[in-house]
Amino acid sequence: MADYDRNYNGLQELEPSPVEESPLGSKEDYFPSQHTPETPPQPTRTSTLGLSQHSPIWYLTRIQRYSSYVFTAYGVAHMVNTSIIPLITRSVPESNRYLLLTRPYYQGIPAEPLLIIAPLWAHVISGVALRIVRRNLNAKRYGDSGEKDGSKKSLFSSDFWPRVSGVSKLGYPFLPLLAGHIFVNRAIPQQFPGGQSNVNLSYVAHAFAKHPVVSYVGFSALIGVGVWHITWGWAKWLGFTPEQVTVQGGEREVWQKRRWYGINALAAAVAGLWMAGGFGVIGRGGEAPGYIGKMYDQMYQRIPVVGQWL
Repeated sequence: MADYDRNYNGLQELEPSPVEESPLGSKEDYFPSQHTPETPPQPTRTSTLGLSQHSPIWYLTRIQRYSSYVFTAYGVAHMVNTSIIPLITRSVPESNRYLLLTRPYYQGIPAEPLLIIAPLWAHVISGVALRIVRRNLNAKRYGDSGEKDGSKKSLFSSDFWPRVSGVSKLGYPFLPLLAGHIFVNRAIPQQFPGGQSNVNLSYVAHAFAKHPVVSYVGFSALIGVGVWHITWGWAKWLGFTPEQVTVQGGEREVWQKRRWYGINALAAAVAGLWMAGGFGVIGRGGEAPGYIGKMYDQMYQRIPVVGQWL
């Protein structure tokens, strides 16, 4: 809120970040000399593969954007299975039937690599690469030669790294939370007879019954950080963030506040819906009986760090 209480007086503060497409020529490209004859515009050049020669930022931005589309589609399907269907059936065993029906579509080959693994890695790697490329362009554009007092300057000590946005600040903690969730629900079960076939909503319900504190804290962090990151990310792609308000003057701050409240309200609604099914139904499903329950206990004991106390 503090960011939106300042009086801009009709001015907008911008970070020195390069646009996606920037001219690479010298100043003569902008202001031709009077002695330079005018030349007709050249056709767009393409590479040997037929691809137009855009900048790396152009490609990386689109990789990051379109990979989020694919992962969002998976997230919606996962929310349906773990929240909406349990809210409708009000039963963990009944919800497991629908989970088993849809599991091959997003937990098998080739759906899982295409919907989860590849988009996730593409999104993360392109985001890191974007920061590095923008840092180097900023350094080149604003005069950092990479050397200071005769000694070469380290890449990571540069003052030209772009500002970390709020969406990125949410993405950094979301990555280890998501990796931990995948490890507990995908990697650990593979170490037991039957593998992934033993894991369903009862596996999650067993964790809530036996280890409520760890389960509620872990899932609250995963859902909260993940939903806010994705919601603000989509707002950015669609041009709805407060920083993307085009209205100038005194109305600008009003529109910024409206968008800030609107985006956070939407994120809170989605997170609340997910928690309603996850905590209200699955979280109350109780322990798994017999051999299955003992196997679940052994699985949770394989979790690094906290597993020894589970």
